[in-house]
Amino acid sequence: MTRPRHKARPASEALTLTPIAITRSCFKDKFGVPRQPGLTRHAHAELVIQSPYDREDAFRGLETASHLWLTFQFHEAVRAEWRPVVRPPRLGGNKKIGVFASRSPFRPNSLGLSVVRNEGLVHKNGQLVLRIRDHDLIDGTPILDIKPYLPFADSVPEASLGWADSAPTERVEVVFYPQAEAELAMLSSEDYPDVRALIDDVVSYDPRPSFRRGRDEERIYGANLYDLNVRFRFVNDDSKIRVEVISVC
Repeated sequence: MTRPRHKARPASEALTLTPIAITRSCFKDKFGVPRQPGLTRHAHAELVIQSPYDREDAFRGLETASHLWLTFQFHEAVRAEWRPVVRPPRLGGNKKIGVFASRSPFRPNSLGLSVVRNEGLVHKNGQLVLRIRDHDLIDGTPILDIKPYLPFADSVPEASLGWADSAPTERVEVVFYPQAEAELAMLSSEDYPDVRALIDDVVSYDPRPSFRRGRDEERIYGANLYDLNVRFRFVNDDSKIRVEVISVC
């Protein structure tokens, strides 16, 4: 008697993703995170490798890679439903394009892809940690895969997109109030690496939603970086940003 064969489950049903690492990031929430990796060269993070992947031999040879591809989940953008069109900030937040023509976090599978700088493996508090920088990951981001960036294959100089061919260059001048300067001076460079430059990068690209621009000079904004709350406002018709207070949360 021939036993009936079990039908294979469709890949869409069988797929299970297990985080390889969890991110400890300088960015504690979505507001202020660079819209693309590499827009700040001063953002540091640690990827805490999860069991059973926390074996050094799984990362053997990665030390020679200057940059890495990270596949991750937009864990704070997971929705029960998805939309076929989005409004990219680069287009002013008004023009709609297809979700698959964008890099919006609001996607059917909530997956993201970033190139980051590899800062090497370390052991920290009994955990295996991969240090990175130049990233756009918020704290707690699940990392689903890590791959080396291959310059000869991954760099395509002639590539084009049309509506976002070049990096944004418009930045607002940032000035620090004396109180903010004094608070910066008391911070440890070991606990808060490159923090002044990080603040400058984060706020100078104007992290506000597009609809807020040009209309709220009196409003004070706050960005959470490390365990710091950075308070700032836009002045002189949005031509300048004034960092007023930097306090420990």
